Amino acid sequence: MGRLAIIGGSGFKAIRGIEGAVAGASTTPYGPPSAPVSRALLGEHEVLFLPRHGVGHTIPPHRINYRANLWALREAGASHIVGLGAVGGITPAFGPCVLAVPDQLIDYTYGRVQTYHDNDDGEVVHIDFSAPYCASLREDLRRAAESSGVEIVAHAVYGATQGPRLETAAEVRRLERDGCDLVGMTGMPEAALARELGLCYASLAFVVNWAAGKVEGEIQMSEIAANVALCTGRIEQILTALTPSGA
Repeated sequence: MGRLAIIGGSGFKAIRGIEGAVAGASTTPYGPPSAPVSRALLGEHEVLFLPRHGVGHTIPPHRINYRANLWALREAGASHIVGLGAVGGITPAFGPCVLAVPDQLIDYTYGRVQTYHDNDDGEVVHIDFSAPYCASLREDLRRAAESSGVEIVAHAVYGATQGPRLETAAEVRRLERDGCDLVGMTGMPEAALARELGLCYASLAFVVNWAAGKVEGEIQMSEIAANVALCTGRIEQILTALTPSGA
């Protein structure tokens, strides 16, 4: 039996309700992960936790060692992973403080190591990525939200951009034409690497601002911080109620 792992995003260096966290090893064949994997209790369940941007939120999206993070979680016993992600909302249903479980993504990142199979002497490996997120875990998240009385949007297209800067208004118009509902900076290659390792991975995205050009004026970091705080309690309710199928 595997364990549920939670990858914390912006605003989630730790999760309230996780008790007695114990840090594990901090080395992998791919270098150090963002932080040592912690084992702890969330409600009645043991979970693993890893802050994607490091303990002090010091690692920008394009510098995250995604391979080390996913490898470290698998080595710690993870079978199911929920990747939390602060995102911008593009289409009308995804305004600030909306929670979503994306079912598709489009990758606009560049220069990030996308695979574990890139050695000159290694075998070329292709994964099916038609459905980039684990359907059973997405359904488990939906049910956990329903049982907690938390509204959640069960379908969305996530556009993964390079960061760390926010997007231009023209870039957001392009994302919308491409069919993206949300825009974030950490969805890839995290999802693909999880698939290569045979891990059941889903994203729990929370909208912290309208994307560029969707409202008048500049995006304010204070607005983002305030909306993270507004989303936190509902996210923790969902995670506490989550019991992944097969974990």
